[in-house]
Amino acid sequence: MNILVTGGAGYIGSFMTKVLLDNGYAVFVVDSLERGHKNAIDKRADFRKLNIGNTHDLEQLFLGQHIDAIIHFAAYISVEESTKNPELYYQNNVLGSKALFATAVEHNIKMFIFSSTAAVYGNPTQVPIPEDHPKNPTSPYGKTKLQMEEILSSLTQGRDISFTVLRYFNASGASLDGSLGENHTPETHIIPNAIKAALRNESFSLFGTDYKTSDGTCVRDYIHVLDLCDAHLLALEKLKKQKGQCYYNIGTGIGYSNLEVLKEVKRITGTKIKMEEKNRRPGDPNVLIADPAKIIQELSFAPKYSDIETIVKSAYLWHRNQA
Repeated sequence: MNILVTGGAGYIGSFMTKVLLDNGYAVFVVDSLERGHKNAIDKRADFRKLNIGNTHDLEQLFLGQHIDAIIHFAAYISVEESTKNPELYYQNNVLGSKALFATAVEHNIKMFIFSSTAAVYGNPTQVPIPEDHPKNPTSPYGKTKLQMEEILSSLTQGRDISFTVLRYFNASGASLDGSLGENHTPETHIIPNAIKAALRNESFSLFGTDYKTSDGTCVRDYIHVLDLCDAHLLALEKLKKQKGQCYYNIGTGIGYSNLEVLKEVKRITGTKIKMEEKNRRPGDPNVLIADPAKIIQELSFAPKYSDIETIVKSAYLWHRNQA
């Protein structure tokens, strides 16, 4: 079975490419390499450097190769950046995805898995958050992801096409052997930034201590990237057997505050991190914790690596190897 992975040179896309190949799938990777890293792509994959908004290049790919399913990761992902440049996010995330989905549908591709986000919910009125929670994103990033979901749904209406939307909470961690990890430029996620501060003896910026939480810092549900990939495999297996449209949260149902995460990073690294308190970043909700009951019940999803210790230990091993 031939799978197209968009954004396969990025953090989650590179992990997913390897997992698919290890499970016997043939994988085509497309990535513009604007923010991805070619050396992160498994050499067994067939890589094409292209932008998903370039319909001509997509046409040539789909004409030249039979694709059974698309797993779509390619997107900009920074909440903070999206508040500063919302048009950039609309052009890349929304219009790029529209071009990808429309071209794929024209070429009779019938299965899609879309990488969405908990940011579509905004500040939740119910925690843990179920999939049917109202969608009220507080950042341009979250708004673009919701628009991408809507485009996929509208393009597939009345057609023999199935899709699964996976709403990630906080993807985190690295391979257990330290060979593959998170490498964003710029990096905005707390765990890699805290680890880098520890390794380099630099100051760590803590954004916001006035959230409506027990310790004043925002609370997030962390899911290990390996468990995230397993959720995609389960979703793909379901699409192969059962037509339809599905939406799933991918999280653990357990939340950690930023201060709790920093405490674990300090413990794992054995380093006292210098911390600088700054104002909260625009668009960041107070608490995001998943209700993962639906994916557990319907796909038998069972996270194996998403305890905070394994997440931080694996990330630390990878970043230490890069130092």
